[in-house]
Amino acid sequence: MPRAAIEDHVPVIDIGPFRTGSPEDKSRVAQEVDDACRGIGFLIVSGHGVPGDLIQRMDVVCREFIALPYWEKARLTMSTDRYRGYLPMGSEDAAYSMEEERRPHDLRECFINGPFDHAYDEYHHGTGGARFFSPNVWPDKPQGFRATWEAYYSEMERLGADLMSIFAVALGLEEGFFADKIDKHITNFAMIHYPPQDDAPMSNQTRCGAHTDFGSLSIVYTDSDVGGLQVQTKSGDWRDVPCVPGTFVINVGDLMAEWTNDRWCSTWHRVVNPPRDKAGASKLSLLFFQQPNYDARIECLPTCTNADNPPKYAPIMSGEYVAAKVDRSRAPLMEEGQAKAAS
Repeated sequence: MPRAAIEDHVPVIDIGPFRTGSPEDKSRVAQEVDDACRGIGFLIVSGHGVPGDLIQRMDVVCREFIALPYWEKARLTMSTDRYRGYLPMGSEDAAYSMEEERRPHDLRECFINGPFDHAYDEYHHGTGGARFFSPNVWPDKPQGFRATWEAYYSEMERLGADLMSIFAVALGLEEGFFADKIDKHITNFAMIHYPPQDDAPMSNQTRCGAHTDFGSLSIVYTDSDVGGLQVQTKSGDWRDVPCVPGTFVINVGDLMAEWTNDRWCSTWHRVVNPPRDKAGASKLSLLFFQQPNYDARIECLPTCTNADNPPKYAPIMSGEYVAAKVDRSRAPLMEEGQAKAAS
């Protein structure tokens, strides 16, 4: 495909042949992924192996949670010292993580949890890991919420590892290169609900402001492209990311861009408001923000530098990077908490 076309649309790539095929199949899929990550930083994957009935169950329990009265969800409101629980409207502004000037809050509510079933040891619960492995919080209702959520999270872990194997081959590395950098990952998983917009949004207010993601990659399920995800091309235009049934949207994060010395792009994206004639449409998205182990050192990969292309970024630790980004995006909630403490 011509380079201009690769930079202007989000391709659909069947990764099934990488998962089950020959070395030639693996090489072909990896090349397609490399082209997409160089060109636009987004791709849509089929052949991922995630059971359709699990996706459907997750969709159902999330909608049941969303339908609970606010006071019941509010019992699970996230505290300022950890990234677990419920975030009501007005708690985050994704664009603020990019050090943008303050703008109206994002029009969404979220429920967020992280890794589970890990060892009770110094790595996970000592000074370095306690923030990233905080206990998850769970609602009493709907029935089966926790079991479904954990089953889905586990599938996202597996898919994330598969994608990192593809990434390694695409970058000219051994297939298992990233395995020991994500085996104790600190991934946050978010259910995000964009409610109907009965009242017109304020000026410069969107469902989710323009930003890039923080980590290695993101895996996104969504139910609609009405008031949906848009990606900014290298020419500066905004393009809709199509909602293709049975697939996941994948995008490169900031740390992967740094790992690859900007060979791959962590692309700006946003979630726009629905048109006023469809303002009653809500939207559900499930996002697995894969973040490498907190002590993974992110530095230029050997295949992404040479004498004419020296490393552009100083090495950084994964946990240090994501903590700073999350804190900035939560600035509205943090400031509210500080004001209450001072009063």
